[in-house]
Amino acid sequence: MRPTNLTGESADYVSAREELQQAEIELMRHRERVAELRRRLPLGPVVEDYAFEEGPADLQAGDAPTRTVRLGDLFTRPGRDLVVYHLMYGKTQTEPCPMCTMWCDGFNGVAHHVAQNVDLAIVAAADLPTLRAHARDRKWTNLRLLSAGSSSFKYDLGSEDAEGNQDSTVSVFTRDDDGSVRHVYSGHPRMSDDIDQRGIDLLSPVWHLLDLTRRGRGDWFAALSY
Repeated sequence: MRPTNLTGESADYVSAREELQQAEIELMRHRERVAELRRRLPLGPVVEDYAFEEGPADLQAGDAPTRTVRLGDLFTRPGRDLVVYHLMYGKTQTEPCPMCTMWCDGFNGVAHHVAQNVDLAIVAAADLPTLRAHARDRKWTNLRLLSAGSSSFKYDLGSEDAEGNQDSTVSVFTRDDDGSVRHVYSGHPRMSDDIDQRGIDLLSPVWHLLDLTRRGRGDWFAALSY
C-alpha cells in the first residue's frame, strides 16, 4: 500500500519506503506486545497511603489554603487506575527539569482526554508554592499538582535517591475494593547501564514528530526550550 499518490518517486525510493513500512508495522506489533505485557503484570505490593500537600484547584487562586491528601484520595472513583508523573523539581534539583516541563506541557493539553479513563497527578519534591509558581508560568491549569513534602514517596518509587537527587519517573497504581493502593508499574528514563535517557520516550509526541524528519531529534536536550 503506497502512502501517497505522488508521481516521480524513484524505484529505489519506493523499495526503501516499502521496507520502512514493514519495519513500522513490526514496531507497532511489538509495541502492542509490550503494552500487553504491562497489562498482564501480576498485582504489585500494597503501598503506604502516602501524604501529599495540595493547593486550590484553581491555579490562579493563590497557594492557600493547603490541604493534605493521601495517595488513595487521588482515585476519583472505583475501577480507575492512577498515573503519577514524578516531576524533577525540588531538593537538589533547584531548577525544574526542562524535559519534565515539556512532558507536563503535553499532559496539560490532553488531561481532559486522559481523565475519561484514568486519574492523573503530578508530584514534585519542591514545596507547594514553588511548584505552583512554575505551573502558573507554564499555564498548567488542567493538572493536579502535589508536593511530596517530607514523605518517602519519591524515594520509595525510585525517583529520588538518599541525597535528594531527582529523576523523572512515571508510576501507575490501582486500588483494591478495600481501599488499599497497589503499585502496578514504574518506568524510568534510565533503562540500563548503556541506556540513559530513553525509557519514557512514549510519554511525549515531540520526539516522535522529530524522528519523522531527516534530521531526527538531534541532541537530546537541544530541542527543549522554555
